[in-house]
Amino acid sequence: MSELPPMVHLTDEFSAAPHPPIETLAALAAAGYRTVICNRPDSEVAPGERAAEMEAAARAAGMEFAVVEVTHDGIKPETIEAQRLALSALPGPHFGYCRAGFRSSVVWALAMAGDRPTDEIMAALRRAGFAMPGLERQIEALAATR
Repeated sequence: MSELPPMVHLTDEFSAAPHPPIETLAALAAAGYRTVICNRPDSEVAPGERAAEMEAAARAAGMEFAVVEVTHDGIKPETIEAQRLALSALPGPHFGYCRAGFRSSVVWALAMAGDRPTDEIMAALRRAGFAMPGLERQIEALAATR
């Protein structure tokens, strides 16, 4: 069996990572992950690592799969809502991936606005090595609308 890919654990229910090799998806399932969320657009990856191939491998390993593309153009409200829906509708623990794990972590944080205390979200990001004080205001603003 393949080893788990390197990842950051933001909560017991969500971990983020760089795009994992497709052969590690079975190891994620064996480790207890129940859903994979692809935050990386297909335009960034080579054939064989695109969402459709990753989804087939995840489903073959018994996991759910969702695609919520996070581009470098900024995270739009509909992207945050799609991430929120994937996190609430699909079984956890969830494993999100993008190129480096950063976009998956940020979109998770924004999706959690209003569901978790802002200081808890920010602490999870800091523990993962992502110091983003400017994000706190965005999380607070989103939380106020929910």
